[in-house]
Amino acid sequence: MTSSELGFYDFNIPCLAACPVHTNAGAYVAAIADGDDEFAYLTARLPNPFASVCGRVCAAPCEDACRRGKIDEPIAIRALKRFVTEKFGVESKKNMWGALEPRAVPDKGKSVAVVGGGPASLSCAHDLMLQGYSVSLYEATEILGGMMVLGIPEYRLPRDLIDQEIQEILDLGLDVHLGVRLGEDITLDELRETYDAVFLGIGAMLGRDLNIPGHDADGVFRAVEFLLNVNQGFSVDIGEKVVVIGGGNVAMDAARTALRASAYEGQSEDDIEEWEAGPDEVSHPLDAARSAIRAGATDVTIVSLESRDEMPAQEFEIVEAEEENIHIFGRRGPQEIITDDADRVIGLRTVGVTSVFDDEGRFSPQFDDDDVQSYDADTVILAIGQAIDLQALGINGPDVSPRHTIATDPVTFKTSLPNVWSGGDAAFGPRLLITAIAEGRSAAASIHETLSPADVTAKRRPGKMTIVENFHRQMDRYDEHHRVEIPSLPSERRIGLQEVELGFSAAEARVEASRCLRCFLDIQLDTDACVLCALCVDVCPVNIISIIPSEDINALPGGSALMLNEELCIRCALCIDRCPPRALSMGMWTGVGVPEGIPLTIGGSA
Repeated sequence: MTSSELGFYDFNIPCLAACPVHTNAGAYVAAIADGDDEFAYLTARLPNPFASVCGRVCAAPCEDACRRGKIDEPIAIRALKRFVTEKFGVESKKNMWGALEPRAVPDKGKSVAVVGGGPASLSCAHDLMLQGYSVSLYEATEILGGMMVLGIPEYRLPRDLIDQEIQEILDLGLDVHLGVRLGEDITLDELRETYDAVFLGIGAMLGRDLNIPGHDADGVFRAVEFLLNVNQGFSVDIGEKVVVIGGGNVAMDAARTALRASAYEGQSEDDIEEWEAGPDEVSHPLDAARSAIRAGATDVTIVSLESRDEMPAQEFEIVEAEEENIHIFGRRGPQEIITDDADRVIGLRTVGVTSVFDDEGRFSPQFDDDDVQSYDADTVILAIGQAIDLQALGINGPDVSPRHTIATDPVTFKTSLPNVWSGGDAAFGPRLLITAIAEGRSAAASIHETLSPADVTAKRRPGKMTIVENFHRQMDRYDEHHRVEIPSLPSERRIGLQEVELGFSAAEARVEASRCLRCFLDIQLDTDACVLCALCVDVCPVNIISIIPSEDINALPGGSALMLNEELCIRCALCIDRCPPRALSMGMWTGVGVPEGIPLTIGGSA
């Protein structure tokens, strides 16, 4: 689903608008506050076939957009999602969504091939099967899940949880072909001849090299190759000192994975395979750094062009890396990988970075060659970018973008080839997990609309504004409650593959959810009833209602206008209670991401 499908009131719910699949986080957070956990789960699951996975590892762009963050700190939306999925999702005994009978959709008599086994492809397949299409999936490896399995460490995302969510998709009738590589075992031309439509979600599994002296020495790894092999149980010899080049999220996960060496040492020798670094795989640096510690390293350093404040990694990822004694040095640029006489890595030489971006915000690092600093290292892990295998597309493949991805329309997800769609990393480069899920779903909707244009289910239902009768305000001073800290294991207990982040208890979830400002509610004004008495202005506790001359908003002169700042409104409804002519009321918007029959009780607690 794309942002072009959102209307004014959808955008007025910032958490919904920021979420790539447009989950109405406010609705399910408010339901948790009111004790309606079942409705909360259904709202969280409705637009997202990987709700349980996202409850643990989503980058949570909804939290970045949360209006509560303008007051103090955003709502812990991702942790609250985990709270309800643990009660009703695949990881629970109830598995509410799996127990629901799928809608009876007639077989369309049409087939779709999905290439790739990651979140974009699986989400696309999920939605197409629910619409009655026969779907076959082709995956180059022997496992489904893509980077959810091969890139995200188990201490963040348990493998059985991924397996359970994938199994629900398989149970819809997905025809899976593992170990089938596009361009080698099957061609795009063959798929186009066999199926009515093809979705390309092959991911970005090839790495970009660092063209400096020593880049091909023994002991230089690329982050994806490192994470893929560690997460598959292969034995990795990286020595004691590791330097990771880059500043993204993935580096932290890799370093922390390696810290749990005992979890891998517990495997028998027969179960462990040796591997060597290949030239074609790479990922982001912070995951690589964390894995390095767990593989046996005792000293892990991250070297980044950006300063700590500029690093693209999320703040909580950086903090957790620092808590595990990973050293982070910003504003350093790699100059040379230092080697010994046997061409083995012994260190990294860096130069100072005076600036990373130019005056227009474009990436254009500038260096100070007189500022030189070296770091000892047994291993250097490169995390400087990813690319897709364009050769796999064949000579008759779709057009390629300037970024060397599959040229894809960002709204329809169509490629230059008839009846061939693409999404995820293959189309737009490495991005967020939740973005890949959204693009898979959007591509499925586009495929459905193309193959079955007369089907009314291809169209999204419009949103609706409903006035909430007898609206009840929340408890006084609820806007002053501080964010509840998400429980996690103490640093000294972070061993093995046990999850580091723990879930909220019911009491903690209720308190945190009660902080929500309920942006899915909107103050509605009956202009015919309003007498501009200004009592709403007087009673507003945050001073965001005002009466101004009409000329200030380019309206007809000589009048007045009642203004309300939506960004800072806390939905306390004092203005509604105070309004003598009842010109003000509370409306609830039930648009994108909200199940039919939404209970108006979540408009406020009695």
